[in-house]
Order: sequence, then C-alpha cells, then structure tokens
Amino acid sequence: MESLSLPSSSYSSYSTLFSSHHTHSLTRPHRLSVSLTADKTTMRGPPAISCVAERSSHQPQSPEKETKLWGGRFEESVTDAVERFTESISFDKQLYKHDIMGSRAHASMLAHQGLMSCSDRDSILQGLDEIESQIEGGNFKWRTDREDVHMNIEAALTDLIGEPAKKLHTARSRNDQVLTDFRLWCRDAIDAILSRIKHLQVALVTLAEKNEGLIVPGYTHLQRAQPVLLQHLLLAFVEQVQNLLLATCSTAGTGLPIDRFMTSKDLGFTAPMSNSIDAVSDRDFVLEFLSANSITAIHLSRVGEEWVLWASEEFGFLTPSDRVSTGSSIMPQKKNPDPMELVRGKSARVVGDLVSLLVLCKGLPLAYNRDLQEDKEPVFDSVKTVIGMLEVSAEFAQNITFNRERIKAALPAGHLDATTLADYLGIPFRTSHDIVGRSVALCVSKNCQLQDLSLEELRSINPVFDKDVYGFLGVENAIKKFCSYGSTGAEQVASQLQYWINKLNLNRGNDQ
Repeated sequence: MESLSLPSSSYSSYSTLFSSHHTHSLTRPHRLSVSLTADKTTMRGPPAISCVAERSSHQPQSPEKETKLWGGRFEESVTDAVERFTESISFDKQLYKHDIMGSRAHASMLAHQGLMSCSDRDSILQGLDEIESQIEGGNFKWRTDREDVHMNIEAALTDLIGEPAKKLHTARSRNDQVLTDFRLWCRDAIDAILSRIKHLQVALVTLAEKNEGLIVPGYTHLQRAQPVLLQHLLLAFVEQVQNLLLATCSTAGTGLPIDRFMTSKDLGFTAPMSNSIDAVSDRDFVLEFLSANSITAIHLSRVGEEWVLWASEEFGFLTPSDRVSTGSSIMPQKKNPDPMELVRGKSARVVGDLVSLLVLCKGLPLAYNRDLQEDKEPVFDSVKTVIGMLEVSAEFAQNITFNRERIKAALPAGHLDATTLADYLGIPFRTSHDIVGRSVALCVSKNCQLQDLSLEELRSINPVFDKDVYGFLGVENAIKKFCSYGSTGAEQVASQLQYWINKLNLNRGNDQ
C-alpha cells in the first residue's frame, strides 16, 4: 500500500502542513457548522478522536506465545524482556479504525487487480467489520505477543475467517501499513483540532461583540504605548489561531500488478507517493503537524499570559467567573485563573513533543527503522494537549467580564495619546518626537495629562501648536484618528469584526 495525500484545508497553519513533495496534504475539506442559541455554542463537526497514549503495565497476555506472523525463519521466541520493550499495542491500538480502513481498501484493490478472489475479499471485509464491532464493544482481546495494532487485527482476522485472511498482506508490509494508518489518524486529528479552533474563534468574536467601544491600554515591553479598542485586541487572538502511504511494500515496492491509485482514491487521498523508499520512512508530515500544533500552543500561551496578568489585582481589567477559577487551600480570599495558567504551561509540553520527533528523525538511514515506532506517543500527546488547550481557552473566554470602570480609571496613566500628538504636528517625525517628548516631560513635572496642558504651555515648547491640537488629545480622540487598514480605529475594527462574523457564519442579524 502507499503513502497518500488529500486536498488542503482552509485553515492556514494546518492546511499547508503536507504540501511539499515529501508530505502531500493530509487534510480534507471538513464540514463544520456553528449554531448559536442564547449564549450557548453547539459544534457539529468531526467526531472526537481518542488521544489516550499511556502504556499499560498490565496488558492481557495469552497463556502461551504463538508463532509470529514473521517467524518462519526463527527457531526461538523472543525473550519476555524484548517482548515488553518492543511492543507498541499499548498505545498504537487507537489506530485500529484507520488500520481496518486501510485493509478494506487494500483488499478491494487486490480483488480488482485479480490478486484475490471476490469471495475472499468479501470474507475479509466481513471479518474486518466483525473485528471493528468487537473493538468498539470492548470485547476484543489485545495481545502484547502480537506486538502492534496491525498484527493484532491480522491475527484476529486469521482466527476468524482462516486462510483468506493470509492473502490480505499481499504486496504490503507493516512499514507502509503503519504510515497509512498514521496519516489517516493525523488527518482526522487535524479535523478535530480545526473544529476546536473554530469554537475558540467564535467565543472570542462573541466576546468582542459584547465589548463594543471599550478602550484599553496597548502595551509594548509591558509599558503603556497607545490606546486600542478591546475588540481589536480580541480579534488579534482570532487571527493568531487562524495561522494548523500504502502499497509501497517494505522499501522497494512490489512486482505484483497492484493499483496504488485505486487505494489512494478509496481512502480519500489525491495521489500515492511516488518513491517507495521515501514513502515508508517519511515523517515530514508528522513534523509539520507537530510544528503547527506548537505554533498554535504558543499563541494560546500568549493569550493565557495576557489574561492571567489582566486578572491580577495590579491590572484588574477582567474577572473570570467562578466556573473557570480555582481557590487556595490556605488563603481563602484567592481566586486564581488556573485554566489559563495551565494553557500557558502546557505549551511547553507541545513544543517538547515536536522536539522529540525532530531528535528521533535526526540521522536515521533511509527507509524504515524501528526507531520510528516512537513517533506515535508524542503525536498522540500533542493532539490531546492542543485540543484540551483550545477547549479550555474557549471556555474561559465564555466566562469572563471586563471591568469597564477599572479600565477607564486606568487609561489616563502613561500618556497614551503621545504618538497621536506627534502625528498632529505634521513635521518631520524625529522633530515631532522630540517636541512631544518634551511635552510629556512637562506633564510629568506637573503631574497632569497632555490634554491638561494649556495652549500657552504647549507653545512654550514649540510654536507649531494651535488650538485644534485638543482634537488629538485624550484616548477617545486618539482612537478616532486611527484610519489605516488593520488599525484600531473604530471603523476599521468594525470592518474586521464583520469579516469574522461572516467567515464563522455567525449571521448575527438573522438571530435577532
């Protein structure tokens, strides 16, 4: 079987994951809709995927070991220590659905090419259906002596239907089988992540709609810089999260007349990979997937940092509800924004998963190597963690209020209208920068704001000032002067907000 590709998704960070020659896109057009009833958002999209990746220390074991499917040339069984160390069924069993999907497509292709009878194909497909039902019903016995998900399912199929099952592995190896399963799993994982990204974006846009006209301090270097609309800041978060193999046999391919393009189409990919050696050893698609996850996690961490600071007594700009807060075991007055602190912290874990894969792939010789068995757990962990981060960030956004009076009282500090005043002067910027700097120094000495200076005081610094200067002073006037595309001016922000309402299909006008 072959390594395959899909049409790209519309979400930028994830839609371009697999666009290179080595990766081929795994994402597919996903179907998501968001309906808003009152304050509750309901998502309909790809089903949640299992992300449990812990190794179990108590795996079910058969009374005695059976001969391995690959054991024809071996006279002795592997030791128990080797068995325990090399098994992967404890974590890769969550690939079962994708393994069965790939086997169905492979069996259909073999029958189509005359390499298997139609009756054998039907027996295989029926047996795979039965095994899938057993697994989903919790009645399937996973065995560590069968090593991994592929061997467990193949051996169980042989137990169930007998000789026809042995034909299923014609023209494929576990090397390409695992890559096919993994690509299919990652494709579903991307859909699951995209649905959570959209859910968070909806929460942020909804929060922005509720806070029209609220001006907050903008910061650089954690020092006050310029006034910005809160909506503009929230939409910055929305923008940030917008940015997320079969039949190659073991290495050389096969001399049998298989049709890799047929299995490619059956599994929803656009084309098989063109080089059999690259196909079984390629992990670029995983590295790019984890890179996109890491970028998403870093953005969420920055949102977490912002909101943790704003919830502090020193800022007091927002208050999380009790539903997304925790208390202290010793200090009864405490109300902590723990979810966003953990979002900030778990970003390190996601970045660590990416680094683990990068180090794993460093220096491997061509084609498949058993080292690559270790690629699954970091990916499972990364997906589980990012989904959790996205979900709790959306939950937090739905359960905070901004303290308008506290924010309004804090606005005068920091001379946020200084840059607007420099724009007013209409002279070379370095000259205006100096003039406004001296004006701010005068305010500091008088403990007042720029708008409190008299025209005579301003003209004592430079005669360029005129009485129309007061139309540029104060945070409200400063906001009105922003007009460039993408700026924090009211008209620009309203346009940006409407763009996201349309893009997310919120259609507020139809809900009212």
